[in-house]
Amino acid sequence: MQTIVFPDGAEAPAIGQGTWRMGEDPAERPREVAALRLGLELGLTLIDTAEMYGEGGAEEVVGEAIQGRRERVFLVSKVYPHNASRSGVAAACERSLRRLGCDYLDLYLLHWRGQYPLAETVEAFERLREQGKVRRWGVSNFDLDDMEELDNAACATNQVLYNPEQRGIEFDLLPWCQARRMPVMAYCPLGQGGALLKHPALLEVARRQGATPAQVALAWALHQPGVLAIPKAVEVEHVHLNAGAARLALSAEELAIIDAAFPPPARKRSLAMV
Repeated sequence: MQTIVFPDGAEAPAIGQGTWRMGEDPAERPREVAALRLGLELGLTLIDTAEMYGEGGAEEVVGEAIQGRRERVFLVSKVYPHNASRSGVAAACERSLRRLGCDYLDLYLLHWRGQYPLAETVEAFERLREQGKVRRWGVSNFDLDDMEELDNAACATNQVLYNPEQRGIEFDLLPWCQARRMPVMAYCPLGQGGALLKHPALLEVARRQGATPAQVALAWALHQPGVLAIPKAVEVEHVHLNAGAARLALSAEELAIIDAAFPPPARKRSLAMV
């Protein structure tokens, strides 16, 4: 499995596991837990979740999945903006840790910007780091002007929407992060609604590679230095395919096919969010 190195030297797999929409249906919980555990066995040891997902339900699913396996997991969660005050961050983190059944997070992110000053949130993050409750912190859904305002070398990552349909970050945000060797976490790397995976360009590259369009989309994201992807999967087959995508290497011709269908940005675009 390819790895991504964070600014402090910590490593994580370039393909992890997302959990958005997990924890919403109790009947799905056994399948969700089993999928996450299978992913861990296959090397997808970064698990990304958030207090927002299922209003804590996804964290409970993750907690069950990693029970007895915590030392093998690079665990990421996110705090709601309305909880991002000095006291609110600490309380939210405690709730997340309780649902996850562990005593620290490898990475804690501000889910998006809200009403509280960044300096106040960062102060709370740093206090958690001093207490050993988080190993590192970062942000999510921050555009370039947000990152420049933050201007903090301790920020470990920026998690943003990124896939062939949504390439706006390539104009300025991604190069800015790459220049600082700050990993970018790509959420929704397979797009939304399934349209991307049915596009003729991805189907053609998949045919050439003997792979699936989803694997092509993941390999496409990973060809950018410092990008890691966090697809969600519940089906056993999809978990195996996600893990196998790390072995794909797209040729220049195959990348050009995708570029022709989804041109890289020629100008600044507003940061896309889901």
